[in-house]
Amino acid sequence: MKENQSNSLKIALIQSALHWENPVANREMFGNKIVKMVDFVDIIILPEMFTTGFTMAPNNIREDEGAITLQWMKKMAANQNSAIVGSMVFKEDDQYYNRLFFVKPSGDYESYDKRHTFTLAGEDKQYTAGTQRLIVNYKGFSICPLVCYDLRFPVWSRNTENFDVLLYTANWPTPRINAWDTLLKARAIENMVYCIGVNRIGEDEVGHKYPGHSSVYDPLGELVLLSENEGISIVEISKNKVDLVRDKLRFLDDRDEFILK
Repeated sequence: MKENQSNSLKIALIQSALHWENPVANREMFGNKIVKMVDFVDIIILPEMFTTGFTMAPNNIREDEGAITLQWMKKMAANQNSAIVGSMVFKEDDQYYNRLFFVKPSGDYESYDKRHTFTLAGEDKQYTAGTQRLIVNYKGFSICPLVCYDLRFPVWSRNTENFDVLLYTANWPTPRINAWDTLLKARAIENMVYCIGVNRIGEDEVGHKYPGHSSVYDPLGELVLLSENEGISIVEISKNKVDLVRDKLRFLDDRDEFILK
């Protein structure tokens, strides 16, 4: 199904604490938040591993939970007439992935496996890294969704396809939140895109604390939104603004070419 083209997107960033390794409780919790939303939005963004928290024990999660959550996302997207984005523990062919799904109201979906698994936490030992970047075309916007640690790697985030939005879903902890804030702004400036980051809050079962700081930066790196509390933040982004900034400044015309290995 082809979506209607638009000059703007209204996006909901859901910043929440998570129930540790409990997909049933997390689906119920996010479902309750979503159905209570008053405003219509085009896209709803959830944190990284939104059904479990950032677990390094994927074998603690039932093998069919990924498929169950994908069906839940399809149902929620259809009911709300909004796309839903988030990553989860997903098992396929005897391998675990930190897999992001972009699910459209039609039920169509696209997926991205986190490229940069977080070696400091041992994610590289538990999850298979992805090899392909995803560009989603939705309502006239070109969107590149990535996951957490990917934010630290500008080559992987580089705007070689003239996309309009970089989107990061994350579990980014308090001790390094300054890097989160700084890198989101940098990715917006260097790629001339809206850069959106959705983080969780609270403390997980292994003692890591998360301060939120879900945020949106415009194509010039100006802060549009910053949230430090639990809740839903709604922002509207403009395709016209992206086009006007690029047409006026044309910085992307001077970008370097490279081959990613």
